[in-house]
Amino acid sequence: MSNPDPIFADARLAAIYDDVDGARDDLDHYVAIAAELGATRVLDVGCGTGSLACRLALEGTEVIGLDPAQASLDIARSKPGAEQVSWIHGDAMSLDHRPLEAHHDRVDLAVMTGNVAQVFTTDESWHDTLVFVGQMLRPGGHLVFETRDPAKRAWEAWDTAGVSTTVDTASGDVETWTSLLDVAAPLVSFRHHYRFAETGEVVTSDSTLRFRSLDEIDGSLHDAGFRIDEVRDAPDRPGLEFVVLASAT
Repeated sequence: MSNPDPIFADARLAAIYDDVDGARDDLDHYVAIAAELGATRVLDVGCGTGSLACRLALEGTEVIGLDPAQASLDIARSKPGAEQVSWIHGDAMSLDHRPLEAHHDRVDLAVMTGNVAQVFTTDESWHDTLVFVGQMLRPGGHLVFETRDPAKRAWEAWDTAGVSTTVDTASGDVETWTSLLDVAAPLVSFRHHYRFAETGEVVTSDSTLRFRSLDEIDGSLHDAGFRIDEVRDAPDRPGLEFVVLASAT
């Protein structure tokens, strides 16, 4: 199983993730796309703390939430609607398609929200994940994910130069800031810092994302048995991301 970043796997950080992340307006278009495609069974790959999975479940959708971070799944299981979601701890590489044995009906739609599609930094891990998703989809099923356009160089705005923001969380006030660690295209590494006011403890989480061009995305999907049906804009980050709608061939 892959090692998820501390921001998801450290229980202290998972507990405050939703508070720090703020309103998830970015999930609105995933809900709309699921309705548009008539999806009644959805696989949420990298479901994290379950914001989308629980939201879809409360609307009557059957959802499988898959994530390698147990601490995040623990938070997800505490949310309204969580009892209607099938939670699976693992990832495409570790599960070796075992969910197919437990869930005989394949899904209509698989989604990767936020940064999920970019955490697969090697061609091998990305390909294996796409193949896994393809095996979970019914014939003609869809995969929808977002990924930042590398030409927009989003990372140039990530470093806060030591300037912090204080967030009121379930664990009290938490001061947060971000440092850019390395840019070695197509990989970008950065560090999130969290200072807990109550204890003064500082916890950090390092992450690396892979930036893929649209041509790279198209080629990788083709190699895994998908075709791109449409590329849309991200309503919450207009002009900065690709929202890819693909179908299994």
